[in-house]
Amino acid sequence: MLLLQIVVAVLLIAGAVVALVFQARFDSERDAENRSLAAAESFADAPGTAAALIIPIRADVLQSHAEEARRGSGVDFIAVMSRDGMRYADTDRSLIGRRAEDIERAAAGRAFTEIFEGDPNDAARAVVPVINAQGSVVGLVAAGVRIEHVGSAVDRQLPWLFGCAGAALALATVSSALVSRRLRRQTHGLGPTEMTRMYEHHDAVLHAVREGVLIIGGDGRLMLANDEARRLLELPPGAEGRHVADLGLDADTAELLASSRAVTDEVHLAGDRLLAVNTRPTDPYGGTSGKVATLRDTTELRALSGVAEVARERLKILYEAGVRIGTTLDVTRTAEELSEVAVPRFADFVTVELLDPVVRGDEPSGADREMRRTAVSGIRGDHPFQPVGDVVRFVVPSTPMAVALARGHAVLEADLTVAHGWRAQDPAGADRALAYGVHSLVAVPLQARGVVLGMANFWRAERPERFEEEDLSFAEELAARAAVAIDNARRFTREHAMAVTLQRSLLPRVLPEQNALDVAYRYLPAQAAGVGGDWFDVIPLPGARVALVVGDVVGHGLHAAATMGRLRTAVHNFSALDLPPDEILGHIDELVSRIDQEEGADGEGITGATCLYAIYDPVSGTCSMARAGHFAPALVRPDGTVDFPEVPVSPPLGLGGLPIETAELQLAEGSRLVLYTDGLIEHRGRDIETGLRLLGATLAEDANRTPEETCRAVFSAMESSHRRDDIALLVARTRLLDSARVAEWDVPFDPAAVAPVRAACGRQLETWGLGEIGFTTELMLSELITNAIRYGSDPIHVRLLHERRLICEVSDGSSTSPHLRRAATTDEGGRGLFLVSQFASRWGTRYTPTGKVMWTEQSLADGRQRAAGLLLDDVPW
Repeated sequence: MLLLQIVVAVLLIAGAVVALVFQARFDSERDAENRSLAAAESFADAPGTAAALIIPIRADVLQSHAEEARRGSGVDFIAVMSRDGMRYADTDRSLIGRRAEDIERAAAGRAFTEIFEGDPNDAARAVVPVINAQGSVVGLVAAGVRIEHVGSAVDRQLPWLFGCAGAALALATVSSALVSRRLRRQTHGLGPTEMTRMYEHHDAVLHAVREGVLIIGGDGRLMLANDEARRLLELPPGAEGRHVADLGLDADTAELLASSRAVTDEVHLAGDRLLAVNTRPTDPYGGTSGKVATLRDTTELRALSGVAEVARERLKILYEAGVRIGTTLDVTRTAEELSEVAVPRFADFVTVELLDPVVRGDEPSGADREMRRTAVSGIRGDHPFQPVGDVVRFVVPSTPMAVALARGHAVLEADLTVAHGWRAQDPAGADRALAYGVHSLVAVPLQARGVVLGMANFWRAERPERFEEEDLSFAEELAARAAVAIDNARRFTREHAMAVTLQRSLLPRVLPEQNALDVAYRYLPAQAAGVGGDWFDVIPLPGARVALVVGDVVGHGLHAAATMGRLRTAVHNFSALDLPPDEILGHIDELVSRIDQEEGADGEGITGATCLYAIYDPVSGTCSMARAGHFAPALVRPDGTVDFPEVPVSPPLGLGGLPIETAELQLAEGSRLVLYTDGLIEHRGRDIETGLRLLGATLAEDANRTPEETCRAVFSAMESSHRRDDIALLVARTRLLDSARVAEWDVPFDPAAVAPVRAACGRQLETWGLGEIGFTTELMLSELITNAIRYGSDPIHVRLLHERRLICEVSDGSSTSPHLRRAATTDEGGRGLFLVSQFASRWGTRYTPTGKVMWTEQSLADGRQRAAGLLLDDVPW
């Protein structure tokens, strides 16, 4: 074999060398002819050549030109001749005057080239006619290269040719030796006869065995299939070379054959056969990347495989039930998820009924024979069952539902056509169901913690197979998982309802009456996380002022709602002290810190609550506000422009450490102040900056909206479909008190000044039409001014406000706090504040940066003098 390969290589290389030599010789001759032709034509066409050939012939000129042209063109000779071939000039001067041979074609006017053999020497020559201006041939020019010079160029290439031939021969010898060595190793030294016999034996065994054999390449293409494999898999003709996914096999079988998995006796379907498949990779045994698969017909295992397939399908349904049932904490939706999971792989229709208390979130109570249909799912929308919302009663004890409730286990009614108890329950409904095609039923009670929550019914109509006893355990397992999810949703519904009820009871139900602001509000609890701790408040203050409050307690649930109630109560109590916003929040911050310390590590605490507190004065149009960790309000001016005022922000309540500052704004009448919590502007799909921009754009759309219209527009634009946090929104449009309803006097620091001010007050009340309360008002004002002069300091100022009530204010420069005390019978004074408390609807003191203000409020219709009971002295101021 090796010798034969070497001989073939030698013959091929020798033939290639000979061919290359002849080709090089031929190419050299052609090149010489072309160079000769070019030199001859150049000389023949050169200026002066034709003129030199006109008699008298200028032979010396032609000779010198011919010599120069020969040196320039690189040819061996150039000769100039007459038309009959007589040489006038020649490189070899000895040839001048001698006649050239075979020049007839050129004499006739046609240039030619040839390999010339003869005198004076063999050469590759070209003969070209010299044409004068009249187109006549006046002479000939011949140029050529001697043959020995042409051969020398070929001889110079021979060493390279023979060297390459030797290298090629050596390479062919080495490669033949390597191939022979590889063949000997692969055939283990077997000769051709043994190899042929072995191949025939393997082919006979491969196709004779009663087990299918497949060889699949690493790219998933079928490389070989024996006859049994073709029969078992019903492979199409020409299957070799095609990908296993294109052979029409079962999806699982094709996936296995295309994968790199090694399996043993894995059962797969192939038409109406069950095949046990074994696969092994070919790499460890010296083969190329791929795998070998063997197939064995195990059709007798069909029944066992069918049971296993059903069990696997049931396990898949139960797994999906664990994932899909209970995705929300809504009782109705959980019941719907149960009905959707079982259709269509287990039942054609599923109906779910729940007890009414369960739907509401309460503990199950009352008779369990009356339920409300909560969910219906099926393979078609038109079904013969009672719709969702109807009351379903199980009054006949023999009906499958009643039996299931009594036993506490699933009940099978394989053939509904003979289910007399079921038909007696609702004859008309049973007839509709039978006419529709419903023929089999499994009824399962929904139980959690040993308590019945409802009933799940699985119906078959379209598929002909009836329910069997084996289906009961699966139906009970599915119902048990759903019952736990329903019970969890019920508990959440109850807790959520309790938290919402608690929170709504702690929030203001109606807004207090006041004339300073037109107010509208919205409050929405969170949906997914339960109620939170958002709250708002509108608190009337003395002097016709109104406090606006919005706050947010971190967290959700009952604790957050209860904490919100505590903080709201605290804000109300501190507001009664009539303190500035920064002091109010300072007291709340201190209270929160104290509560957190008292609850310690065992309590949840309330650190992190935020609050915004604003006080609006309709007399001056000023609004002072402070905030602790809360968002600044939005201000919509009467011209429609919207901005977010710069209000100094302090840490949330309970953190402390930094002082709380108050900002004061001057608001024009008709301005809208918008207070809100973070749930309005921030949620999972929108960040805070985007929410603030959207809020500002919504508020700027219409400058003439009422507060109620503003609330609707804001919620329409910004409310999320899935709220994860509470939302509190408070919109207040400002009013200003008419200056004609305000009266003011500066009081000299002299007891004699009391009477003139009292008289002026009486006249002003007559002007306002309040003369019937003039006496009591003058009496209270006289007492307050007298006490201010006696116990206070300059300056003293009196102001009357005619609002919903008559408000009297006496301010002075002292900050001492007056209070009631019991006056002895022998005391000459000390009864002034007692009289004030008896005649005024409300009275009190508030402090200002320059002193204090004593104020009273009176009903505009109450002119009766109240009887004074036990006298109480006021202590000195």
